Amino acid sequence: MTTEKHTDRVHHVHGRLHGHRHAEGREWSEQGRPIVELVDVSSGYRQTLGIADVNLKLWAAQFLAVVGPNGGGKTTLLRTILGHIRPRQGRVMVHGTTAAGSSLGAVGYVPQLEQIDLSFPITVEEVVLLGLSRQRRWFRGTSAEERDRAHQILERLNLLELRQRQIRELSGGQQQAAFIARALLGEPELILLDEPTSGLDIRSRDEVVHFLHEINHSGVAILITSHDLNWVAAHLPWVVCLNRHVIAEGDPQEVFTSGVLGETYKGEMVVLQHGDMIMVGERPHSPNGR
Repeated sequence: MTTEKHTDRVHHVHGRLHGHRHAEGREWSEQGRPIVELVDVSSGYRQTLGIADVNLKLWAAQFLAVVGPNGGGKTTLLRTILGHIRPRQGRVMVHGTTAAGSSLGAVGYVPQLEQIDLSFPITVEEVVLLGLSRQRRWFRGTSAEERDRAHQILERLNLLELRQRQIRELSGGQQQAAFIARALLGEPELILLDEPTSGLDIRSRDEVVHFLHEINHSGVAILITSHDLNWVAAHLPWVVCLNRHVIAEGDPQEVFTSGVLGETYKGEMVVLQHGDMIMVGERPHSPNGR
């Protein structure tokens, strides 16, 4: 089965509303202009392409995951959308115009926790207020109105009573929520999160997905990268399979097939489905190769 067939089968859904069994309330529509659109984008580092010929549209109020193997281009995709990497080919557009510094204010970013020095002495509130730097206002301090907004976001994420705690004193889920709050302070239309549940225990992962659904229900689009296919299948309404190219995108119920995942991960994948539940695993190989 070819890449084109995968994409055609699961993605001709323009003009429909997409609900989800795990995300009650908010729906998104592929109508009008997307927040961000990648058109024939190839991008990477030095002589190595991380992504090639990627076409992708991110819509208002959408909630999706990008999955794929290590080295498959997930972080390169995020950094290209954010403008940290300039495409070698193609265009990244925000609301129909070529992305530039001012337009990228519509996009927030939450990096992997393991990339952040959590030993640095900074409070939860100070972490969140760093979100003002995207508006180039940090140098002049914060106004009472801005601090009130930060407190509202902290309360929404159950962090207000912890605002004077050092960030290192929080649980993994609470730390992730603090960095989500930082991104929200910039009032983005879209938030990108790189492996937001990586290294978290089950309870913390549940906290993070709860926060993300609440934020999405308020109208903010969310894109996450993830290695956990079973978690994505259980919690997210839309998925993009990426291995340098977009292999397929759509509802996990349609996209998570042995054929699509085998092409994405270049290995034999086993997919078991029982009602709304999907379980994905890699078929083990015996030492003699059989």
